[in-house]
Amino acid sequence: MSTGFLKDDNQHQNEDYASIRGVEDNHLGIYDKPLPCFGCGIGWFFLLLGFVCPLLWYYATILYFGKYYHKDPRERMGLSANVIAVSAPLMLIYFWCH
Repeated sequence: MSTGFLKDDNQHQNEDYASIRGVEDNHLGIYDKPLPCFGCGIGWFFLLLGFVCPLLWYYATILYFGKYYHKDPRERMGLSANVIAVSAPLMLIYFWCH
């Protein structure tokens, strides 16, 4: 097998291999920009600020269920932390009352 670069995809038709995309595909650079809200993302920012104003937890929960994280998948963990911050006390109150 040659260690050189492939000139086209038909060069190794009978061998099992996976083609690697070239450098000209810029899909790897879409997450190079920093996250908003001081670099920690909207979800984590709302989680921390939610201790001062808990309505932000509910707003972030709406963003999570509205699939805001499809714009930037790095936001998913912060937004899901807000869902837990909203639902955990509600579940504790529910189980305590019943």
